Amino acid sequence: MEKKFVDISVVKDMEIIYVPVKKQKRPNSHCIEVFLLLMVFVTCLSILNPSFIDKMLSYCPLMKAKDKGNPETAGTCTIDTSSRFDCYPEKSLPTESECNTRNCCYDAQDSGGAPVCFYPTNYEGYRVTSKIETSTGINIMLNRTTQSFRPNDINQLIMEVTYETPTRFRIRITNSDPDVKRWEVPLDINRDKTGPGVRPLYKVNVSDVGSLFSFTVNRTATDSSNTLNLLKTGGAFIFADQFLQLSYFLPSNNIYGLGEHRDTLLHSMNWTRFTMWNRDHPPSENTNLYGDHPFYLSVENGGNCHGVFLLNSNAMEVLLQPAPAITWRTIGGVIDLYMFLGPSPNDVIQQYTEIIGRTFMPPYWSLGFHVCRWGYLTVNGTLKVVDRIRDYGIPQDTQWNDIEYSEGKRDFTTGFSTFGNQTSLVEELHNRGMHYMMIVDPGISNKADQGKYYSYDLGVKLDVFIKNVSSLPLVGAVWPGPVVFPDFTHPKSQDYWTAIAADFHKSVPFDGMWIDMNEISNFVNGSTSGCPYDSPLEKPPYTPNVAGGYLSYNTICASAKQYLSTQYNLHTLYGLMETKASNRALESIRGKRSFVISRSSFAGQGHFGGHWTGDNAANFYDMYKSISEILSMNMFGITMVGADICGFRDNSTEQLCQRWHQLGAFYTFSRNHNDQHKRPQDPGAFGPALAESTRKAYLIRYSLLPYLYTLIYKSHMMGDTVLRPLFFEYPTVVDTYSIDRQFLWGPALLISPALDKDQYTVEAYIPVGYWYDYYTGERVIGTGDKINLTTPLDKINLHIRGGYILPTQQPALTTTESRKNKFGLLVALNSTNLAEGDLFWDDGDTLDTYYQKIFNSFTFSADKNGVYSNPVFKGYTDEPMLLGNVTVFGLQQQPTGVTLNGVSTNYNYNAEYKVLYMVNLSTTMSNPIQIQWVFS
Repeated sequence: MEKKFVDISVVKDMEIIYVPVKKQKRPNSHCIEVFLLLMVFVTCLSILNPSFIDKMLSYCPLMKAKDKGNPETAGTCTIDTSSRFDCYPEKSLPTESECNTRNCCYDAQDSGGAPVCFYPTNYEGYRVTSKIETSTGINIMLNRTTQSFRPNDINQLIMEVTYETPTRFRIRITNSDPDVKRWEVPLDINRDKTGPGVRPLYKVNVSDVGSLFSFTVNRTATDSSNTLNLLKTGGAFIFADQFLQLSYFLPSNNIYGLGEHRDTLLHSMNWTRFTMWNRDHPPSENTNLYGDHPFYLSVENGGNCHGVFLLNSNAMEVLLQPAPAITWRTIGGVIDLYMFLGPSPNDVIQQYTEIIGRTFMPPYWSLGFHVCRWGYLTVNGTLKVVDRIRDYGIPQDTQWNDIEYSEGKRDFTTGFSTFGNQTSLVEELHNRGMHYMMIVDPGISNKADQGKYYSYDLGVKLDVFIKNVSSLPLVGAVWPGPVVFPDFTHPKSQDYWTAIAADFHKSVPFDGMWIDMNEISNFVNGSTSGCPYDSPLEKPPYTPNVAGGYLSYNTICASAKQYLSTQYNLHTLYGLMETKASNRALESIRGKRSFVISRSSFAGQGHFGGHWTGDNAANFYDMYKSISEILSMNMFGITMVGADICGFRDNSTEQLCQRWHQLGAFYTFSRNHNDQHKRPQDPGAFGPALAESTRKAYLIRYSLLPYLYTLIYKSHMMGDTVLRPLFFEYPTVVDTYSIDRQFLWGPALLISPALDKDQYTVEAYIPVGYWYDYYTGERVIGTGDKINLTTPLDKINLHIRGGYILPTQQPALTTTESRKNKFGLLVALNSTNLAEGDLFWDDGDTLDTYYQKIFNSFTFSADKNGVYSNPVFKGYTDEPMLLGNVTVFGLQQQPTGVTLNGVSTNYNYNAEYKVLYMVNLSTTMSNPIQIQWVFS
């Protein structure tokens, strides 16, 4: 192997200034003499300053790596391929010369995706210059004495480790100069801190003063000798003006989250790269999509879980490698890292949403079925679809319209001459107990004459539009043609958005807002007049692997100016900020709960609205992938989420649409939507067979809405997930980790859909325990194996978990009507004949009912002798709450008598499936209820 030499030309101030020389087969004698003399000089200096030799070798890691004979320097490049951190992320195959210029190790052998250019183990970076430990954290000063290969290193840093709670701590690293403020995300983080109080579940260790900077995080146990390393830094920590990089080793290969991306639920650690820079692009693999969620959940070996959130809004990429290890790279801001110690998966999400904001409490009607398409064209065309769905007896709560409702595709206008009387459409829907939503894009047309378009005129008056570098409104192009974009960081933007929405609401009393194209999507790159592409904001020294190769691709200029900062810093926050503004506008206009569905999202989206997964395709693969997407979004704290049922793009087939309606009936946000010029795909469009199976699925959904609503309330108040992967309930069962073809509603309802064409048998994993077929009550004793479930075209497989009681309600065609009906209890006994459940209930529309104490709550329990209902809090009296039926799964013996509050009552018993039925009850739930059975 050829040796590498460097020409060390100057030694000054204890640092070496060097330049690489060209490869030579043999060094000449002059070079040898110079080198030997220099070694004598270095030896003398090292006696005076022992750290000098390390400092010198940090400039020449290849010398150090190749010196196999020196035990002090050997092995710095001898690194297992899975643990090599990429030193040249711009290229998959950099040359050896390119690698040498970065003082990194080079190995061009095929290593299954590992980088050929990677950091040596002693790569010189920051050193700890001071460290002060307190009872609530650690304050560390870092200093870089060498330059990285990135421009504009920030040499002095401050690192603050803050112990916020026993299960949460924060690591913040930024420049130490208080006069130079770096960009930090203006997210409304819950900064409440309790301090560890009791012994925390973590221990953070930082390297000693004078040493190269590194840190570790250990999970502590009750036995202090039993610890687990959760994070151990590796590779190179770099903090330059437009390049921040942090790498560390992980405790397991089980990583979830890191959205928004099309991927398996459980991510592969085989050199997987995720890019985050919000973009309008249909869901597909290996590209940046609509949202940005730099958060992951990890299941450690053994079942404990933790989560990590990097609060950073700049363009970013995350690399997973099989060590296992992770690298975060971002091109601005600071390192603001939160870790959540769980230890259960649900605990992690509770702790995460505690700081980014709990999920919003949606109006009850939003849990119903939604129908939309681009291309109804007219009011009559829209109502025709509503009528045929109703004629088939399929529940529907909300009708939507795409941009065909507007005049010239302009926001907050109605095209009366082309679309018809939109006001009468909304009034008709309201008369039927239904609700109405329409699309709103952020792009505001700037082409109407002055005084002709209120949305533009008011924006100009308030000066709330995003500016270009010349401080003029930046002009892009979307559906109406040339447009300008509201700056939702501007102090007057809320007043602006509320005013234009309220003005439109006077004539078209819409109930919710569907905000689209808010990545920001742009039909031209940057603006109609281009961007200053010589700006470092447009062409930073390093650009993550964004689609198109540059930041303004299909969006506005990164250099565009907003009130708080530039698009370079704010781009990924735009959808979140528009959601927040829309949420507040709706609350102000309607005086009720808002319902906002946004395409673009960032951490905290779920606090203000929901999300749909974008312009998916009408095929079985996209239907299957929607499960991973909705489960990931629930981990990100977005409870109300769904995919376009039957697919948005392309023509759906009847079988696909039939299966997708069955699955979509169990999304939290359940909407059928498709593209213009495509075949109609609402459930009334294909004929009686599809309509009947869809009716069946949605009647089940509507009957289970009290259970779903209670789960959402728990998410709103406590941060629980609603849609759950199986491993959330079984974190110690490795077989559940990769399951993404089944999911749960809360802990108790297992959904196992058919996801393939011509599939009539589903291979379903059944966890250990008792499970009951929803339709018959037949008991399945789960052993943690897969079983085959017969699944005809008109069925989706549903199982109730033993040990739980689900509140139900008699369904109707709208939630307006179903809420007037009697309640039921679906009791599933476990192996010890026990079960429990609860119910939260209010009017479904008033703001803050919990804090106003206008709600009811109940607990339910069952044992071997009966079923019991107890009111816990009674504050809502507008609607009578009557118990109408009770079904008990798993009652192994037929009773000889059943009493309701001590009075004998009628019942039926299915001896084949061991199910007890009590129907036609009419008992107030405001008082305790006792249902008891006796055996002869």
